[in-house]
Amino acid sequence: QVQLVESGGGLVQAGGSLRLSCAASGRTFSPYAMGWFRQAPGKEREFVARIRWTGGTTYYSDSVKGRFTISRDNAKNTVYLQMNSLKPEDTAVYYCAADMYGGRYGYWGQGTQVTVSS
Repeated sequence: QVQLVESGGGLVQAGGSLRLSCAASGRTFSPYAMGWFRQAPGKEREFVARIRWTGGTTYYSDSVKGRFTISRDNAKNTVYLQMNSLKPEDTAVYYCAADMYGGRYGYWGQGTQVTVSS
């Protein structure tokens, strides 16, 4: 079983920065990829970023490309999301998820709230 715990959310002004962390524990952790998703009130959950655990190839949604950076620390079983130039429309609950085998995201964290004020 894999447990994912996000941290680092909070309230920030537009133009500011936050760094989210997602720590994994449980079994020997070697996923195929890790991802960040977000869900704003009244909207569906949407993809934000993804990183291959081996090799570190990254993917981003168009809405965050150039502002957000996903990274990982394999030794700490932790994935990060550095968010810069934040906008009010980035306000959402952010979730990390683990894709263990290259098929789907089978494990999810509990989410962390990010609020960007204008």
